[in-house]
Amino acid sequence: MKDAVYLGIDLGTQSVKVMAVTEDGRVAAAASAPLTSLRENKRHEQNTEEWWNAVCASCRRVTTQLAGTPILGIAVAATSGTIVVTDSRLRPHGPALMYDDGRAVAEADEVNRVGHDVWQRMSYRMQPSWALSKIVWLSNHNLIHSGNRILHQNDFINARLAGTMLATDSSNALKTGYDQLGHQWPEDVLQSLKIDPAILPDVVRPGVRIGETGRHAAEEAGIPAGTPIYAGMTDGCAAQIASGAVTAGSWNSVIGTTLVLKGVTPHLLRDPHGVIYSHRSSDGMWLPGGASNIGAGILTKEFKVEDLPELNQSAETTPPSGIVMYPLSGRGERFPFANPNATSFTLGEIDSDNTRYRAILEGIACTERLCVDVMAVSGVPKGGDFFISGGATKSEAFNQIRADVLCRSLIVPSIAEAAFGMAVLVASSTDSLGRAAKRMVHIERTIEPTGRSSMYVEQYRRFVSELEKRGWIDASIASATLQGANL
Repeated sequence: MKDAVYLGIDLGTQSVKVMAVTEDGRVAAAASAPLTSLRENKRHEQNTEEWWNAVCASCRRVTTQLAGTPILGIAVAATSGTIVVTDSRLRPHGPALMYDDGRAVAEADEVNRVGHDVWQRMSYRMQPSWALSKIVWLSNHNLIHSGNRILHQNDFINARLAGTMLATDSSNALKTGYDQLGHQWPEDVLQSLKIDPAILPDVVRPGVRIGETGRHAAEEAGIPAGTPIYAGMTDGCAAQIASGAVTAGSWNSVIGTTLVLKGVTPHLLRDPHGVIYSHRSSDGMWLPGGASNIGAGILTKEFKVEDLPELNQSAETTPPSGIVMYPLSGRGERFPFANPNATSFTLGEIDSDNTRYRAILEGIACTERLCVDVMAVSGVPKGGDFFISGGATKSEAFNQIRADVLCRSLIVPSIAEAAFGMAVLVASSTDSLGRAAKRMVHIERTIEPTGRSSMYVEQYRRFVSELEKRGWIDASIASATLQGANL
């Protein structure tokens, strides 16, 4: 069985990715297929049949490469908060509402009012893009009927693979209102919102075996019938597993278009500011974190793509800019603070594109440092291993700036794909998540802070002070952050 593999599937926004991973973390085969979206203002929808076709195409290419290698199990990751209404035979009843579909603004207010006590106990507030808000929106627009079911994105694929409805996972169920402390749907809240709890699937913890593949999986996806299916997680949690940040005190920071930071704690955090929410891992650990609107996406807005390599090379050799910048590309922030009216700002004189480029990188790094400090104030252990992933890791200049601003070593895993994380999750079903990750996740390199760390202390202090001055973070957060700024 040494050549047997675990199959991880990731349903992203722009593509489906499939990876077959061996016991020791080697990728034996991989494939992907594109997805398209319909976007219009706050509306974001996808065709569920396109999901299935992309999964089948990718799986067939992978199983062809495997040439009969045994598949020990499958787990599927998906975008968090994406849902679809189906009929009783699990056929889609309209398009899927994607993770960032923001039409349910009024419904989110209603959900927060009705379920206040439950959400407060779990230390978060429902947002318009979260699944439960969208379910109420669908109900209010008469798009849910008798006999319908609500499936998360990975539930739909699991049902197609098995040929029947399977349980969902508590990670994807979080934004649908699942009570992770009581281990149940909050039926009183749902009924007050005029949502029949029966339309929702049963819930199990990630990594639990929930079924096996059926005839359709064999015929259309090339996966042998009878292959075990395990409950998955959201794509963000899957990427965290892939990074190796699964033990208490460890961190995973992903910078792509935006910044997503997650930690690991043995207990649920209480965040009075409502910017941190926690998934629960397969081993019972809590995964607190948040997503910022700050990220590397602003670089393609501010500069020509063809100029970025030269700007990045310049950033490797120039000293800290001394510029204090909050490089928000649009309006509104959700983490490390929540303010719908927040905008970018710059303190200091920018005399060239090179200076602006470096100042943006430093501004993103300062935001990342504040995210860490805000989570530490809320109780996340600060000193564990810090893993980084995402497209931003391709820039050595940015990696070094981040290490220096954070004053800590940054660990880059060899593979940080959510599909890889799902393969690790399947492997943990017969072991533990910590041991499976230690065996399968390999490290590409480590970036150490340099003597420039001390040069960023004052810059970070000014950054935090300006946010406090604008009223975007309160005095208690600013004080606790600044007290540790030179640690």
